[in-house]
Amino acid sequence: MRLRIKICGITSPADAQDAAAAGADAIGLVFHPPSPRHVSLEAARAIAEALPPFVAAYAVVLDPEPEFLDELCRTVPLGGVQYHGRETPELCARFGGRWIKAVPMTSPDALPDCQRRYPGAAGFLLDSHAPGAPGGRGRPFAWTPIRTDDPRPLILAGGLAPDNVARAVRTVRPWGVDVSSGVEAAPGRKDPALIDAFIAEARRAAE
Repeated sequence: MRLRIKICGITSPADAQDAAAAGADAIGLVFHPPSPRHVSLEAARAIAEALPPFVAAYAVVLDPEPEFLDELCRTVPLGGVQYHGRETPELCARFGGRWIKAVPMTSPDALPDCQRRYPGAAGFLLDSHAPGAPGGRGRPFAWTPIRTDDPRPLILAGGLAPDNVARAVRTVRPWGVDVSSGVEAAPGRKDPALIDAFIAEARRAAE
């Protein structure tokens, strides 16, 4: 199966187009004001509309208010929503489309507990953040092969970069990978050369 790749924390149409040109399957738009990668609804719409066909924009949210989630879904053309907080399954389903739940990999039980709690999730993003934190903060967790009977896709995140993604993919064998700070020239500004290198290394490791 082909490895899927998402470039997260996109803040401009140009960076979105660079990610798509390099072969990314999806981009992430962060809606968390303390983050240097936070974008407004208007900016997010412009970024999503700059994407070519077959490249999806995902909203990355942390305990959003229901009213904001509704406005987000009305304003931005999204392929899905990625939830990073303590959202209830009912709030996650409010999106009405396919959604992903981030799993803070803080214990061996974290993934199976999350899989049981969120039966409506289309997949799970394995990250190094603490519960209720916005992301992995550029640090990996301890990678090991993942054993699960749940058929839903697993996406590996947290501390990935061009120099370690091949090892991560070979160890965990995820369905997809998600990177943000590991392909940046500065917080919120992507580096096309790093994106190219990351995607090349990830795809090579998955062959």
